[in-house]
Amino acid sequence: MSPSVVTTIFEDDLAIVTINYPPFNVASHAVRAQLIEAITQTNENTAIQAVLLTCAGSTFVASADIKEYDNPLQAPSLSTVIDAIEKAPVPWVAVINGTALGGGLELALGCRFRLCDNKANFGFREVNLGLIPGAGGTYRLPRLIAMQEALNLITTGKPINARKAQQLGLIDEVFSKALLTNAKEFTRANVIRSERLPTSEQDIVSPIRRTGIEKALSVAKRRKQIAKAAAIDTISRSAVMAVKDAAALERQTFLELLQSDQSKALQHLFFAERSVPIVADLQSVEPRSIAIVGIIGGGTMGTGIAASALLSGFTVVLVERDTPSVERAQRNIEKTLQDSLAREIITQEKFQNALSNFSTSAQFSSLSNADLAIEAVFEDLQIKNEVFKKLDEVTKPSAVLATNTSYFDVSVIANQTNIPSRVVGLHYFSPAHIMKLVEVIRTESVAPEVFATALQFAKSTKKIAVPAGVCRGFIANRIMSAYRQTCEHLLEDGALPHQVDTAMKAYGFPIGIFEMQDLAGLDIGWAMRKQLTAAEKHNTRYVEIADKICEAKRFGRKTGSGFYKYEDGKTAQRDEWIEQLILAESTRKGIVRCEFSRAEIIDAILASIKDEAEAILQEGIADSPEAIDVVMVNGFGFPRWRGGPMYAASTAKT
Repeated sequence: MSPSVVTTIFEDDLAIVTINYPPFNVASHAVRAQLIEAITQTNENTAIQAVLLTCAGSTFVASADIKEYDNPLQAPSLSTVIDAIEKAPVPWVAVINGTALGGGLELALGCRFRLCDNKANFGFREVNLGLIPGAGGTYRLPRLIAMQEALNLITTGKPINARKAQQLGLIDEVFSKALLTNAKEFTRANVIRSERLPTSEQDIVSPIRRTGIEKALSVAKRRKQIAKAAAIDTISRSAVMAVKDAAALERQTFLELLQSDQSKALQHLFFAERSVPIVADLQSVEPRSIAIVGIIGGGTMGTGIAASALLSGFTVVLVERDTPSVERAQRNIEKTLQDSLAREIITQEKFQNALSNFSTSAQFSSLSNADLAIEAVFEDLQIKNEVFKKLDEVTKPSAVLATNTSYFDVSVIANQTNIPSRVVGLHYFSPAHIMKLVEVIRTESVAPEVFATALQFAKSTKKIAVPAGVCRGFIANRIMSAYRQTCEHLLEDGALPHQVDTAMKAYGFPIGIFEMQDLAGLDIGWAMRKQLTAAEKHNTRYVEIADKICEAKRFGRKTGSGFYKYEDGKTAQRDEWIEQLILAESTRKGIVRCEFSRAEIIDAILASIKDEAEAILQEGIADSPEAIDVVMVNGFGFPRWRGGPMYAASTAKT
């Protein structure tokens, strides 16, 4: 007999059905089967007038059980469970704590009323797995909230908070405390005598706007997002169908998508992002406690890291070299927090808490109580070494010291301290408060609990932490450098910047390599190349085009020109000066230029990514091919729906 994961208790005129399937109460086969038993049990009890559906632990049903997707579905399906709830002789009330996502939200939609606590979140993440809701979400949601809002919630994959859900009409009441107690009172006062129809029997809230639907479909198809396009199509067609037909259409579409290459790739990445941060030899290691985080450097990276830590509830002390720099960093961080408040990412209370947890200083001594200090100064090894010498003097011996270097040897930096075992790399990607990826660099000398602390800290700031070994550029930048060189060779051999970038975007990258460099600033890479020795340049096919662009004071968008010109400050336009420079370099080197197709360009880029990735794996810099996939998707925009470069290569059709 299966262990009990669903329990039912009766309290006078109410039944309380509780799902207890830790950690996330997913709608597994066991949960579904026992919910059917609970429905039967409550249907047979003529004394009750309503049923409250709730979950034990910290969350409502977080999703369907994704692990079941690889096997034939075991009855009962979630649709069967939800249909049975809707047809029950008494109304069911969803009492939602934590999150109701995907199948969990569909389960709530099947209930007559929905109540939640003020920390609840709601959403459909299926598009992130190359799917659409498969248990009634596409035709029930537009019967509760406006059609456009339903489309947004299902096609973006982004959750909404309790307040927004109540505004839309998805939630009936939000309680700040004593959720179950308040739910019982609400049910007795408002549900038992209500004549509200089951969700699937209600009318569509707002009409379909064909022009908006067609535009959204066009964008999704252009971006090759088949699940998003399928969701838009299914929702719009369901709006003019009988519910029975809408359910059949949804199920058919869901099953077709489940077998698609995109869904398989996205599911691969879903599991990879959860498994890669787990380091086998650290499972019994206890991380150190982190409460106060010191940030050294108030530039773009430093303020981004500081904002990320503040938004996650840490106390942050930021140190800059002088008062004007301190004041500039203070303003930039306050602006970032204000933006988060304006976009409703954080509440007013969380905004005020973040501000109160933040302080700045021009003195390193202000970091004396820091549990973790993260260096984020300019990418100059001498400057970083000096910073770590000072950190070694002013921080307590138990403090973890981290460098945000993008390329340098973390071991060399660690050796500037008296305790190299407390030094680790935390390589963020810009903008650090938005980008999810953090490479956590493990030196040979770092203590296990220090490395575990760095991984845990990254996780606590909602980042995907990828362990990496020590080498120039680690995983992401080393691979990017390799395919950037390939792209530079293509310039000399016959391509132009817009042709390379167009090929990359056609493959699925959000931005091409040359536009990306213009956006980041060409002076950053130039500064790194200046540190290469003559021998290092001689041992490779060194392309001087980028250096000559920088010598002309063209540093990208910020100066109005780089590989492209930017007359409006943001739109990349072909530039005759650049193209003449490229042609001249080919002539100077005696290279006979030839034409490249988009396929030839992307094949060359993918080959260089794969070759460098395999070298990284052989050297032990990355622990697995999945780590490569996670890094390249989250760090440099390799198309997520292709699963990452290693997955794409392993599944390429020959």
